[in-house]
Amino acid sequence: MKSELTLIIMTDEGKYQLKRKSTLSDDEEEVGKAVVNAAFYVHKTLGPGLLERVYEVCFCHVLSEKGLSVMRQIDIPIVFEDMTFEEGLRLDVMINDLVVCELKALKQVHPVWQAQLLSHMKLTGKRLGYLINFNVPLIKDGIQRMIL
Repeated sequence: MKSELTLIIMTDEGKYQLKRKSTLSDDEEEVGKAVVNAAFYVHKTLGPGLLERVYEVCFCHVLSEKGLSVMRQIDIPIVFEDMTFEEGLRLDVMINDLVVCELKALKQVHPVWQAQLLSHMKLTGKRLGYLINFNVPLIKDGIQRMIL
């Protein structure tokens, strides 16, 4: 079963119409919850102030322990002018081949990282992604969920 988003649309005749749009599958939502829970657990255990790589290793370990398939530092090929370049981009974490995570450990998240996550999602064909910055006092302030 897919979760749905209800949209209220005004028709040309000035009447309102309800439309339902499928958003994410149950599997995507389940993995998304696991991502958020893992981020909270890692941040609660380690706190802010460490290197991104430390958070990545621990975050992936927690997800793997939950039985999820986790891939780290995945090269994404770029197609340009009918040529494929293997050394294009690298995404931080992919979970169950469904969810992309870009991890950071910086004082401030730059808007370009949101664009980077969206690019990774488009290039991999994934609809759900998370930008997680562990260098915050409260991890809830460091998690951004994005849906295509």
